[in-house]
Amino acid sequence: MNKKKVITFLSLIVVTLSAIVGCSFFSPTTETNKPLASQESIQPASNAQLTVSAAVSLKDVLNELTPLYNQVKTNVSVRTNFANGGNIQQQVMNGAPVDVLIPGAAKQMDELQKRDLIVTDTRRDLLSNRIVLIVPLDKGNISDLKDLTKADFERIAIGDPRSVPAGQYAEQALKKLELLPDLQSKFVLAGNVRQVLQFVESGNAQAGFVFATDAKTSTKVKVVQVIDAKLHESIVYPVAVVRKSANQSIAKSYLDFLSTETAKTIFEKYGFSSL
Repeated sequence: MNKKKVITFLSLIVVTLSAIVGCSFFSPTTETNKPLASQESIQPASNAQLTVSAAVSLKDVLNELTPLYNQVKTNVSVRTNFANGGNIQQQVMNGAPVDVLIPGAAKQMDELQKRDLIVTDTRRDLLSNRIVLIVPLDKGNISDLKDLTKADFERIAIGDPRSVPAGQYAEQALKKLELLPDLQSKFVLAGNVRQVLQFVESGNAQAGFVFATDAKTSTKVKVVQVIDAKLHESIVYPVAVVRKSANQSIAKSYLDFLSTETAKTIFEKYGFSSL
């Protein structure tokens, strides 16, 4: 190979090596990819979930209020669970993942507070209600509680007083009026106040005791008598944050929302009295 060819051959090798080195130098490396990885890891915080256990009589009103709360707290998903007061108490005592509770009576909240299962300084009385005697819309021959002793009232629906606040209040009133012994054998016990309403609507019971707000939801029953509030304990719906809640700050914001003028207006629309 002559000198000229050798020089040309060596020049080609140098050019080739330079191209290889250049490609290696400018190729993407792990370091240059790091900003992309960082961008992918910066995601919006996932929605917090708030679980609210409330009395069955609050179902309609809370279902209307929840979307309004979500307009204020767009990153919070509210899950509502409706049950009687006794079941709500048991849920919390058994460690269910509940953040806020609103039973239909102070009794259950008192017991949970004794056990240090609620954040005491968040507890407040939110609402009040009334107990009423209802009958099917076409039912006559009744004007007050004493008429329930008549033979044509064979079945009287009442929330089980062992766990349903509305049933507890009704039983207290009947006891004070000395009607309980005569009526107790006629009782059809229900697991919650809405079940009482269904029994009367369907005619499976000739009368029943519900909250005034529940009676207002039905076109198939009529209110015969509003029970004198002096005949039973004060009806209050206490509210509090559960001590084991993982979202206490959000839970407190939910309680604050329930005390706003917007919420009060809607509560009153459904027949509740704000406290």
